[in-house]
Amino acid sequence: MTTPRPPRNRSRTCSRAACHRPAVATLTYVYADQTAVLGPLATYAEPHTYDMCAEHAGRLTAPRGWDVVRLAVDLTEPEPSPDDLLALADAVRAAARPATPPVAPSVDGADGQATSENGRRRHLRVLPDV
Repeated sequence: MTTPRPPRNRSRTCSRAACHRPAVATLTYVYADQTAVLGPLATYAEPHTYDMCAEHAGRLTAPRGWDVVRLAVDLTEPEPSPDDLLALADAVRAAARPATPPVAPSVDGADGQATSENGRRRHLRVLPDV
C-alpha cells in the first residue's frame, strides 16, 4: 500500500528524489572553495541550486573534505497566505470560464486551400458542395 502524497502549499518542493514536502531552504555548491552553502529559500529556482525541505536540510552532509556553511534558515513550513488563496480562487474562476469558440479558417480564392489567421496554409482543403 502506498502512502498518499501530502498536500502542497507551495509550488516548489524538495529536490531529493521521492520527497514531496515543500522546500524551505536552498543548497548551493561552491566547487572552487569545496563548500556547500545552505541558506534561505531562493526567490526563484536556478539550474545549479537545490531546494530542500526541513528534514533534508537538517540532515545535510557534504562530501569528505568539504565545508558546510549554514546560514540562518527558518525551517518551519510556511502557512498559506491570503495571496495564495486569491491566486487559487483566480485559477478556479479562469478554469470555469467557457472557452471561446474556434475561429473558422478563411479560404484563399486562388487555389482553394484553407489558411489560418497568420496566413500559413493548412493541409486540409474546403470542397464546395456538388
